[in-house]
Amino acid sequence: MMKTGYLIDMDGVIYRENHLIPGVTQFIQALMTTGAPFLFLTNNSAPTPEDLAVRLKHLGISGLSARHFYTSALNTADFLCETDPGCTVFVIGEGGLLAALHERKIASDAIQPRYVVVGEGTTTMDRLTKAHECIEKGARLLATNPDNWCPVSSDKTRPGAGATAAFLEASTGRRAYYLGKPNGYMFHRARRKLADLALGEPEQVVMIGDTMETDIRGAFEAGMQSYLVLSGSTQFEDVADYVYQPTRILRSVAELTDELRSGKPADPLAHLGMSGNGFRSSKGGLRHQTDIFALHKPRPRPAMTK
Repeated sequence: MMKTGYLIDMDGVIYRENHLIPGVTQFIQALMTTGAPFLFLTNNSAPTPEDLAVRLKHLGISGLSARHFYTSALNTADFLCETDPGCTVFVIGEGGLLAALHERKIASDAIQPRYVVVGEGTTTMDRLTKAHECIEKGARLLATNPDNWCPVSSDKTRPGAGATAAFLEASTGRRAYYLGKPNGYMFHRARRKLADLALGEPEQVVMIGDTMETDIRGAFEAGMQSYLVLSGSTQFEDVADYVYQPTRILRSVAELTDELRSGKPADPLAHLGMSGNGFRSSKGGLRHQTDIFALHKPRPRPAMTK
């Protein structure tokens, strides 16, 4: 049987708020017992892999360790080490991002950093002003992911790294470079990490996610198969709006459990008129900064009136 590796999004695929999605425990057990290589892939740069392993343990999934998780913070540290070793950074972000950069010996610099790196989390006007000044002095602007906002619960969201980066884009007139999903670099590094876990390159890699703009688009552009689950942010009726399409649509990862155990594909989505039960936002505006056209053009900086 073909060896398949899985990249698995977390929020909306594994849990919603602080509850596991039904059937997830059996799905992860099936991955472990069959020896299928898998890696959890998240755009959230705030938690460390250790934090995520503990979180899942509290939710009832044990046996996972830090090596099973790859975050946009780790991706940012990998990117900087590969493209500009020895660089320095001014960071707006939380523990996971600071830890990832520290682990790769990327020094913090509040005087003349080469990069301003923006992740999730609370910030202050003072730090935004400092970041603005660094960019004016020539620092490049890098965001861990393009999410303007992220769901917290069915009726609440929080600002994301993309929103903070957009603030600095507007104030400096400079464009940010967005790492994380759907950036191909996130998928390239995740695939490499998956091969390390599997002690060899899987014959095929499947991305399992709940968001068309990040999970499915990124997998499509990286030449991977993609499974869209309807347990999170994308509704079934919205899928047809996209140019790129998932390889398969599933109600949740629970539909893959028997397939993993038996090696035989499960029935595809039976009745197509179904609606998902996920997070449905009534928000206007774009969720992801990558959906903005002409990313290569700097944003015009409004003239300062005297």
